[in-house]
Amino acid sequence: MQRPLKTSRRDVLAWGAALASGLVACNRGEEHANAPVTPDRLTELSAIDAIRAMRQGEVSAEDYAAALLQRCEAGKHLNAFITLDRDRVLKAAREADRRRASGAQPGPLHGLPIPVKDSVNTRDYPTTGGTPALRNFRAAEDAKLIRILVDAGAIVMGKTNIHELSFGWTSNNLAFGAVHNPYDVSRIPGGSSGGTAAAVAAGMAPLGIAEDTQGSIRVPAALCGICGFRPTTRRYPNDGVMPITPLFDQVGPLARTVSDLMLFDAVITGEVAASEAVSLQGVRLGVAREYYFDSLDFEVERVINETLRKLTDAGAVLVEADVPGLDTLIQLTTAQVQLYDVVPRFNEYLDTYDAGITFEQLLAQASIDIQDTFKRYALPGAEFAIQEQDYIAARDVHLPKLRQALRDYFHQNGVAAMVFPATMAAATPIGMDVEVEINGNMVSLETVMARNISPGSTAGIPGLVLPAGLTTNGLPVGIELEGPEGSDRSVLALGRAIEQVIGRLPPPDIFGQR
Repeated sequence: MQRPLKTSRRDVLAWGAALASGLVACNRGEEHANAPVTPDRLTELSAIDAIRAMRQGEVSAEDYAAALLQRCEAGKHLNAFITLDRDRVLKAAREADRRRASGAQPGPLHGLPIPVKDSVNTRDYPTTGGTPALRNFRAAEDAKLIRILVDAGAIVMGKTNIHELSFGWTSNNLAFGAVHNPYDVSRIPGGSSGGTAAAVAAGMAPLGIAEDTQGSIRVPAALCGICGFRPTTRRYPNDGVMPITPLFDQVGPLARTVSDLMLFDAVITGEVAASEAVSLQGVRLGVAREYYFDSLDFEVERVINETLRKLTDAGAVLVEADVPGLDTLIQLTTAQVQLYDVVPRFNEYLDTYDAGITFEQLLAQASIDIQDTFKRYALPGAEFAIQEQDYIAARDVHLPKLRQALRDYFHQNGVAAMVFPATMAAATPIGMDVEVEINGNMVSLETVMARNISPGSTAGIPGLVLPAGLTTNGLPVGIELEGPEGSDRSVLALGRAIEQVIGRLPPPDIFGQR
């Protein structure tokens, strides 16, 4: 059962104390606790270690923000940000230092600059949705999630580039420019939250805000070699976030460590983060090969199989079991809901937040690829528009069946979570937006990026992506862990144990790829 959100000053102080004695202590062991915090190390720190250093006065919030901003400048060629105001970030950091010097108790996110996907409302920055018509749109107030983060001491670090209107998996934005993958700038970072993922992977910030309707947290996490968490739907507040459908939409975090994701979860929910280590010995993990492992790129398959071997060596038990009828249920549900809901829901958003424009007017200024997609699939009267009866069947018949099928899977097989490759292939070349080659065959990009992540977000269950390894070409491969509805904290704890077994990826060389 989820607890109500708690945002009082008392709760912020309680979170800070709990985190300082719990996750921080745990993470310091992972991050070499005795290493001094030197200027050249600042961008390498996890969020937990950076906050600890600022709370204890080892480094000022201003110096930390300046180091991250310098990294942003060095990685400018990645095009991770749409809006980044250096002076505003430094001013907020100086204010954090002033409050701490005055004797105020620092919050659990004290002085932490957090990049925000440009589909999440922020009062101090425009919220463009990556589309030209909203270039100057500025919401009157922060989204609820942003308010919680700021109340906990975080600093909004600009707005990150996205796939236009969050309607795609590449972040090849024709209006604001393509986002580039830090591991290979000729390739996509994934979408739609590609800018946040690129920023976190490149060391511009340790923790960032994304949003996931059908993979927009987990695909970029997988392709950029970082961690991404899509919680149980509605675990975190979605108010003030540009919508596709309320049935699937969910804001969430991207980070370089699972511990930082746990910190984020604790701050947003008000639940004290667990700090105890979890053992993989005897943990049962479901492997549904029929759906999730079919026709994988050879390199992805190699990396994932090696990861599964590491998990079994650590004591995990792999349970080979498939989900009956999964492919059919997804085909009857996912697209039908999104394509039917997106236009009316977006019009509601534009009206609620006084954008001064209708969706039809917005679309008239959108990039040609986005216009074509909506004109073919989502606008009233479109050639492939979803009919009302098909939407109702998807919502009221097939979606409940999907949720029940997954509940049965976890229960009947006695598995704590399901484990599988997040995407069928690693990052694909920028510009290949329709089909890509896998093992000599041409496969639709939608299938490659969305097949494996669709069941979890459609059903609303928690999904955690971890970096599993690199291809021979040096591209990240992500592995996903999904658990039953409401098992968010267990999934995160299990993810941290898996992270300790499989290790982390070497960071990308952003200086050698300009």
